[in-house]
Amino acid sequence: MSGMRAEGQLAQNEHRGPSNASSTVYKIWTHCWFQIILISFICFCCPGMYNALSGLGGSGQVNQTVTANANVALLSATAATALFVVGPIFDRVGPRVCLLLGGWTYPLYSGSLLCFNATKNGAFVIASGAILGIGASFLWVAQGAIMTTYVSESHKGRAIAAFWIIFNLGGGVGSLASFGLNYDSKSGTVSNQTYIALLVIMAVGWLLGLLICPPSYVRGTQLQETPKPEKNWRHVARQSFKTIVDWRVLCMLPLFFSANVFYSYQQNSVNGMNFDLRTRSLNSALYWIAQMLGGLVMGMLLDTPQLTRPMRARVAWVFLVVTGMAIWGGGYSFQKWSDSRLRQGLKQDIDYTDDHISVGPMFLYIFYGAYDAFWQSFCYWLMGAQSNSPAVAAVLVGAYKTFQSVGSAMAWRVNAINTPAMTQFAMNWGLCMGSLFIAIPTVLATTVTSETDPTTEASSSVAEKFDEEAKAG
Repeated sequence: MSGMRAEGQLAQNEHRGPSNASSTVYKIWTHCWFQIILISFICFCCPGMYNALSGLGGSGQVNQTVTANANVALLSATAATALFVVGPIFDRVGPRVCLLLGGWTYPLYSGSLLCFNATKNGAFVIASGAILGIGASFLWVAQGAIMTTYVSESHKGRAIAAFWIIFNLGGGVGSLASFGLNYDSKSGTVSNQTYIALLVIMAVGWLLGLLICPPSYVRGTQLQETPKPEKNWRHVARQSFKTIVDWRVLCMLPLFFSANVFYSYQQNSVNGMNFDLRTRSLNSALYWIAQMLGGLVMGMLLDTPQLTRPMRARVAWVFLVVTGMAIWGGGYSFQKWSDSRLRQGLKQDIDYTDDHISVGPMFLYIFYGAYDAFWQSFCYWLMGAQSNSPAVAAVLVGAYKTFQSVGSAMAWRVNAINTPAMTQFAMNWGLCMGSLFIAIPTVLATTVTSETDPTTEASSSVAEKFDEEAKAG
């Protein structure tokens, strides 16, 4: 990896200077946990604020079709670029450049919604969504590689929990701010001040990407970086493909596909269609706060010292099945009730002050948020169990974002064409439970051992064959 070797040489040059070696600031900056916290705050500012916006139902717009189609464009662009475009670029340029390439697209999207408030230019919103999809590929591939490889094996669950808490604090804070700004609004549309505030915070997150250090700088970790021969784009693409077709990874792909498939239903059909604007803002805040707690619970479960790593995988799987059946079962009762109200013409009318009808649906929405954190934390942990190499992790995260985006784009398109909410609900419940059962071979695999050994990594044999081909070629 030419990019990784260049970063390694730069790191050696940095370490030659005694002032750097003895600098407290330098030591803090290069520590693995500082980098985990830093990438968490970047995601707090960028996708966290985006989540606050999308959680309002239709990104705070009365016309939800425009934002639903923008989401389809966004997710389609992510699916098209995350694996075979961004993964190889990450291999060459590293996480910092990827974050800078992707971060600016978040304030662009918020600006397009601000423009829509004034001009009703839906085409600009959809185009900005597509550009954000490409930018999100860069950001999330870099984030996933950092989160799953910058810390030791015994701390990966805690790293995921720390990230999930800080990241979703962004959605929670952004939604609470929107709740305050729109408390007395009767328009059904988010105010210009909301979009401006989120745009500024997203821009700050983009600039924080300058502080990310490359893998070769990081201290206190088990990063696996070995010298590699020069590779061209064709070889890198072939390595990425062979990594993905490993049977352990193939069994995880349905989990990836289902990771965000329920967002369109929950945000538009549940929150967007049943609650008034200020309650949608409050629900969105509670949703992301529940994600913080959910990430903490799953992180603690996945780092339980009394359990071996194979046992943690199995316990977490059972936990997902049991909580999923309970939460989606409650969702079925809610959807029948909601359909009955909509037939009576009752739409976007539930206010949080109406205790007799708001408490149950609001708690269901909170549990939906917690389950999302359970699900995605488990996915990231399974990916981290396959390899400690940032290059391999970037491929796995690229696959995750690709299939996650394909599933989510499909779901947003289903929502945009006004598919009945009960049909969307049934699709989500079936996909989630079905994908958990398809993942059983990976969860039970004896290769998910107490520590990831380079000789037993999901892609180790692929990497070795790749090196042989590169030397021959």
